[in-house]
Amino acid sequence: MTEQDRSDDEPQDPTLNELAFDLVHQILTATETMRVEPVETKTGAIVLDFGVETTGSLGAGLALSEVCMASLADVNVVAGEVAGVGWPHLYVQTDSPLEACLLSQYAGWKVSVGKFFAMGSGPMRSAAGREELFKDFGYRESAIGVVGVLESGELPGDDVVRYIADKCGITEDKVALLVAPTASIAGNMQIVSRSIETALHKMHALGFDVANVEAACGWAPIPPVAADDFAGIGRTNDAILYGGRVTLWVAGEDENISDIGAQIPSSGSPSYGKPFRDIFEDAGRDFYKIDPNLFSPAEVVIHNVETGKVFVYGKTNHEVLRRSFEF
Repeated sequence: MTEQDRSDDEPQDPTLNELAFDLVHQILTATETMRVEPVETKTGAIVLDFGVETTGSLGAGLALSEVCMASLADVNVVAGEVAGVGWPHLYVQTDSPLEACLLSQYAGWKVSVGKFFAMGSGPMRSAAGREELFKDFGYRESAIGVVGVLESGELPGDDVVRYIADKCGITEDKVALLVAPTASIAGNMQIVSRSIETALHKMHALGFDVANVEAACGWAPIPPVAADDFAGIGRTNDAILYGGRVTLWVAGEDENISDIGAQIPSSGSPSYGKPFRDIFEDAGRDFYKIDPNLFSPAEVVIHNVETGKVFVYGKTNHEVLRRSFEF
C-alpha cells in the first residue's frame, strides 16, 4: 500500500474519495425517495442530512454505509433472527477490505469545531492523513475533493466545512458531508455496517498484517432505532459485540492466525457479557476507559486460502441482544 500520487501521464485507479463522490452524485438524484435533505451552505459544499432533521430511510442507510466504504463494498438487508424472533440483519461484503474498512470506513477522525462535535469517517480521512493508521499502511490521498460521513445529532455549519477543507488541503466547494445521528434509521445502519471493520481493526491492533485479508463478509442485526443517541450507541455496539458475525479469506501461515485468533472476538475482553450501555455507564461514559479489546464482532471465521484450514472463534449472545433491544 503506497501513497497515491496523481499523474497526467499515466492512467490512475480512482481514489477512495473519487469512488465515494460517484455515489454521492447518485444520492443527489434520489434525495426525495431516500428522504434525505440537502442543507444550504455558503461554501458551495455538499451537505446532506440523513437523519438530523429528516426521517431518512432504509435506502438512505444502505447508501450511507456504502459511502463510508468508498463504494468498495456491497451492503444489503437480509433475513435473520434474534433470540428466536425474525430480525433484519445488515450484510456487508467486500473484496477490498483494507481499503473499504480501515482506510475509509473507520471512524478515526474526531471533528471538533467550536461547540460542534462529530465522529468522522469515510474517505476524507485518507486525504487528511491525521491518524497513525495511514502511516502504518503508507497511504495518503492527494485529493481533488473529499467525502466524509459525520455521526452527529447536529448539522455542520460553514466553519466545519472550512475546517475539513483546510485539513484535507482542498477548497470548501469540493467537500461533501453526509450527516446522521446514531438515533436515526440511516445512522443506526451505518454503524451496524462496521462488522468487518471492527474485526480488521482488532487484528491490526494484535499485530496481524491485515493486508493479507483478501476478502470479507460480515453481518449483524439491525437494532431498533433508539429514542436518543446514548441509547443508540448502546444498541448499535451490542449488535456487533453480541450479534456480529464475520468471515475472512486470508493468505499466510496458519500459525499467524492461531496465535491471535482467540483474542479477536469481543468475548476475549473481560468487559464482555453486559449490554454496552451498562459498560459505558460503568466507565463514566468515557469510551477511553473501556477495554479496547471489547470492540470486535461476536464471531470470527477465518478461511486460509493457502492451506485450506478454517478457524472459528467466538459465538453470538442472543440473551444480551434481547436485553439490549428490549423485547
